[in-house]
Amino acid sequence: MGRIAYVNGRFVPQGEAAVHIEDRGYQFADAVYEVWALFDGRLSDAEGHFARLERSLSELAIPMPMTRAALTLVLKETVRRNRIREGLLYLQVSRGVAPRDHAFPNPPVRPAVIMTVSATDRVASEARAAKGVSVVTTPETRWGRCDIKTVNLLPNALAKQKARAAGAAEAWFVDELGFITEGASSNAWIVDGDGRLRTRDTNANILRGITRGSLLEVIRREGLEVDERPFTPADAVAAKEAFITGAGTLVLPVIAVDGKPVGEGKPGPVAARLRRLYIEQAKASAI
Repeated sequence: MGRIAYVNGRFVPQGEAAVHIEDRGYQFADAVYEVWALFDGRLSDAEGHFARLERSLSELAIPMPMTRAALTLVLKETVRRNRIREGLLYLQVSRGVAPRDHAFPNPPVRPAVIMTVSATDRVASEARAAKGVSVVTTPETRWGRCDIKTVNLLPNALAKQKARAAGAAEAWFVDELGFITEGASSNAWIVDGDGRLRTRDTNANILRGITRGSLLEVIRREGLEVDERPFTPADAVAAKEAFITGAGTLVLPVIAVDGKPVGEGKPGPVAARLRRLYIEQAKASAI
């Protein structure tokens, strides 16, 4: 069975799916998106993703395209039609279709909505986590509203390409003060020399990662110490462990930064434990 996409009220074969040439998401990146991890065909961290979607839309003055209840039904139906149990669900909402003009359409137009689903090989993902990945650093070049999950991802794409060219899995942005903000598609963490978990606070110009937030709940429930304080690439190399979090990576150990090993140069026990605990919680709470 081929993949099925949802496009503005219709389910269509993904190979035939299309958006209008004057969709503002296409012409202005005037759109937001969310990505849910799927466990056994269910949406993980659902409340967090819905809340962030609503906030992102509000910040851009784009109305919700439908009620949360209706959107939940459509998301689940998209998953069902694709018969994918383990994977990722992508949702994008743009301001809509209108003659090209930088200012918002007046009168407003209906938001445009698309959804797609892709499968994840959980066995391969676990093998990757057991091995660990490397990251490279790159200067922070993004705009000042990274808290909004927009499709304006060209700096992220360039950073990812830099990582790929270096044989790395992720790129960490470094701000003008020399601190790591976050990854191109993930949040960055270390376990420092004192055993404290550290990650950048959300008052900085970073995305409020939903996996990050859920992991913080796990960390606090387990009684572990966490410090939402910035760290440098040198701090990461000197750390006991490092890892990244995101819907696509879950909790993924980082074993090298810019070619320099972190800790013993292999996944550590804290990241492995947190990955297991996060997945258990995500599966239990998925809808």
